[in-house]
Amino acid sequence: MIRIKRAYEQPARGDGHRVLVDRLWPRGVSKATAHVGEWLKDLAPSDQLRKWFAHDPERFPEFRTRYRKELSQPAPRALLRALAERARRSTVTLVYAAHDEHHNNAVVLASLLKRRLSRAARTTPTAASRPGT
Repeated sequence: MIRIKRAYEQPARGDGHRVLVDRLWPRGVSKATAHVGEWLKDLAPSDQLRKWFAHDPERFPEFRTRYRKELSQPAPRALLRALAERARRSTVTLVYAAHDEHHNNAVVLASLLKRRLSRAARTTPTAASRPGT
C-alpha cells in the first residue's frame, strides 16, 4: 500500500515504512521527529526541474511529464522497483515537504508506484490459479 504525507504532519503507526522523497531536508523538521526510515534523494526531481517547477500548479502537467522522464533512467527505476516491492508487502508512506498536497513530486511517485502494484497484481497468479494447486 502506498500513502503520501507531508513531513510536517505527525507520524502515525499506520504509516509503515516512511520514505522522504525530496532532495532537500524539510525546513524546521528534525531527523528525530520525522521518523523517516529512508531518504531517497535519487527519487526526487533534479534541482533543475525542481527550480523550474517552483510549485506552480499551472506547470504541474509539464512537471509530471519531465519528472517521469527523469524517473525512467536506470538508477531511479531500480529504486522504484524496490519501493514497489516493499509496498506490495506492507505500507509505504512517501514523505514530502511541499505545501501543495496535490501538485508535488510525491503525488507523481505515488501514481507510478500504484500503477506498478496494479500491474504486478494482474500478472501474478494467485495460489488457486497456479498449476498443481
